[in-house]
Amino acid sequence: MAEKNYYDILGVKKDVSDADIKKKYRKLVRQYHPDVSDDPDADNKIAEINNAYETIRDKDKRAEYDAMLDNPFAGQGRGFNSKSAGRQGGFRWEDIKGQFGDGEAYGDGGFRFDDIFSAFGRGARGSTNGQASGQSQRGGFDQFGGGFGQQDSKGQDQHAEIMVDLASVYNGDDYSIKLNVPVRQPNGSVDYDNKTLKIKIPKGITDGKQIRLAGQGAAGSGGGKNGDLFLKVKIRHADNIRIEGADVYQTVNIAPWEAALGEKINVTTPAGTLAVSIPKNSKSGSNLRLKGKGIPAKQAGDLYLTLNIVNPDITTDAATQAYEQLKQAFADTNIDR
Repeated sequence: MAEKNYYDILGVKKDVSDADIKKKYRKLVRQYHPDVSDDPDADNKIAEINNAYETIRDKDKRAEYDAMLDNPFAGQGRGFNSKSAGRQGGFRWEDIKGQFGDGEAYGDGGFRFDDIFSAFGRGARGSTNGQASGQSQRGGFDQFGGGFGQQDSKGQDQHAEIMVDLASVYNGDDYSIKLNVPVRQPNGSVDYDNKTLKIKIPKGITDGKQIRLAGQGAAGSGGGKNGDLFLKVKIRHADNIRIEGADVYQTVNIAPWEAALGEKINVTTPAGTLAVSIPKNSKSGSNLRLKGKGIPAKQAGDLYLTLNIVNPDITTDAATQAYEQLKQAFADTNIDR
């Protein structure tokens, strides 16, 4: 076979025992699961691992697969040949893609999760709608990939992203999600289950963390439990703000005299309106650290105000004279250029 066979994918020999297969599978899942792995190809690898395991762990499927390995030409058209299937040991995407609308197929037999998420919206506050996007974990909905005969199989976990406002992260908030999820019926057909879920955005959650919705992933087969839905949080914020972990950096415009003389100003920040003292002789680009005013995570971050000196426009003769006087007053000043 041109591609790695299932034993190669799992890193086991053909005479491996059932117990060792399960042990090796669990080890690989812990290593490559997208929630914990830094491998950029983790989604594809976990799909390969899942697919290989579903075949090798089943006595009948394993016997058929071993026979195909011994005589590759005998397996033509039977589902295991990688050229006739959307992924190794799975299904031909062409055979089922029509059941998912116009979703775009992945090379490994997945599908775009955009077809499942019809919309994301805010809760009762009525503010700007949230946004979400994502895709299923590669190899998700394996009940379509040669798993029709397996019993009590838990559905695959699903993964997506949800966009939340920075204010929601500081205060906690309720969001609602509308789902349009494909569900396999007992007769093998596909129907859609429309759901609206309310989600609590935890106060202090940081960018990239995940919210787990138990039982909201792919449907299980043979009476098995549904998988879980994991929403990766992406924080939406103003252009003058950037986030590093739990620390928040905000650019604040100040006048030249506020920087030179030192002033107390009120600044609107994600932590609320704060009275801030500008040190005398402040320079553009310098940071004022407000301890504990960053994202209120388990270990609260800090808020850094980056000063940006803005010169007012000269629109009157009086303003021109004021700048001329300033120029004369600092005639002896040397500026490094």
